[in-house]
Amino acid sequence: MKGKRKTLTIQQRNNIWGFAFILPCILIFAIFTIYPFFYSAYLSMQVKSGSSMTDFTFAGFSQFVRAFQSKEVWNSFLVTAIYTFPTVALHLIFGLGLAVLVNKSIHFRPLVRAMYFVPVILSTVVVSMVWKFMLSPKVGLFNQFLALFGISPDIAWLKSPRLAMAAIIIVGVWKWIGYFMVLYLAALQDIPVTLYEAARIDGASARQSFFKITVPLLANTTQFLLVISVINTFQVFDQIFMLTGGGPVKKTDVIVYYIYRQAFKNYDMPYASAVSWLLFVVIFILTAIQMKLSKNSETY
Repeated sequence: MKGKRKTLTIQQRNNIWGFAFILPCILIFAIFTIYPFFYSAYLSMQVKSGSSMTDFTFAGFSQFVRAFQSKEVWNSFLVTAIYTFPTVALHLIFGLGLAVLVNKSIHFRPLVRAMYFVPVILSTVVVSMVWKFMLSPKVGLFNQFLALFGISPDIAWLKSPRLAMAAIIIVGVWKWIGYFMVLYLAALQDIPVTLYEAARIDGASARQSFFKITVPLLANTTQFLLVISVINTFQVFDQIFMLTGGGPVKKTDVIVYYIYRQAFKNYDMPYASAVSWLLFVVIFILTAIQMKLSKNSETY
């Protein structure tokens, strides 16, 4: 007697189709994220033993010891911090300011919002090339604008040890400020208008309403953007590569560019992997501290 053919239920069929659709995403994630993650951990425990990039010998934690003893690594972390903290602060301040501005009833409001968001969707390489021309001495549009106020147009922003980092920060803020504006704008539109009306009836000024209503109610959004901004700015690379190449005199030699130089110019993959893991630990600690502080703060 032939056995009965087992039929799948509708739920089982849906599950099979669901797994079939997500399988390509899982494979791509495994190949380009999970595998490099663990392979870099393996590489950080190796040392070059030949002329080939694949000639490695197990060396334990010697690469991490080398990284801790390197003055260049500490300089790169310091340079990264010098870039990160002003950029994060400016992202939050100007992002909130623009969100408040475009949230008001102004002419061509959708167009104004789009104009501020356009740099976010542009390639960082393209943005960097445009700003490299704009920051050029004499002919650069940025210097030409400063000349209108009596400032010399001969400023070599990207060649000056004092001004190169300021130029990088300007580009970083201009590129991503629209992203912060959009998220702040979405949060602003969730604040009930009745709160402002009640404050106005009680005699509160616009400034008092902003600091007593708007800022506290945006606390969760600010905490989220703070974490995202710190993570992203600590991994800045594209604009450094395009604008300064880590110079002048390593004043813009951020840690990710240092890792790139060790891996693809000096071909020392094990050492670059070890420094990458140090960067991972630093970002993890900073994120954990921010998350801990956000849990201890008041929520609205």
